[in-house]
Amino acid sequence: MAIQLIKYPTKNSNLPFRVARGHFATSHSHINYYIDLTMTKHRLSEAREAAIQLAGTFTPTTVVDTVLCLDGMEVVGACMASELTKAGFSNMNAHRTIYVVTPEHTTGSQLIFRDNSAPMIVGKHVLVLAASVTTGYTAQAAIEAIRYYGGIPVGIGAIFSCVNECEGFPVVSIFKAEDVLPDYQSTDSHDCPLCRSGQRLDALVNAHGISSF
Repeated sequence: MAIQLIKYPTKNSNLPFRVARGHFATSHSHINYYIDLTMTKHRLSEAREAAIQLAGTFTPTTVVDTVLCLDGMEVVGACMASELTKAGFSNMNAHRTIYVVTPEHTTGSQLIFRDNSAPMIVGKHVLVLAASVTTGYTAQAAIEAIRYYGGIPVGIGAIFSCVNECEGFPVVSIFKAEDVLPDYQSTDSHDCPLCRSGQRLDALVNAHGISSF
């Protein structure tokens, strides 16, 4: 059965919020809403709008050398780098520009950078950009990887978030669960109330999208 997406009204008509209600499994948890950010990540007009809003949440005193993109956020990351540059944010790069980079994931879900991309992290002030921060596991892994490679994490931005803080950094987001989906639940699979009530899973979801059963 196809998953039915609902477009929630938002304060910004140029940036819709699309969700589906059901019983979904991620690699870390079970959730009762699937947040579909596909168009926001890949449609230039929405990506640019998201970048403008997120860039406005950081102060110009924040030094940003590199935007580290998680969850397929490269288009938003490029737009955000452009917005940060226009807004006069400082960076320490020789060419006075901002790098936009994506980590590689190992089979054990560790984040690594190859020799050719590691210089964009080493000694750089790195802003983590995620599609969503729900459990915080992926954002935490990104912060740990930045520090391991000798980078300096400066903040975490996301389109949607359930948590306000991760690894000592505030998580700034366009949509907060408490505002748009107050009944949003993200629980360990062993503690999932939907599983306990006998409700079968509707789909598997990850940063790439949704796979219905």
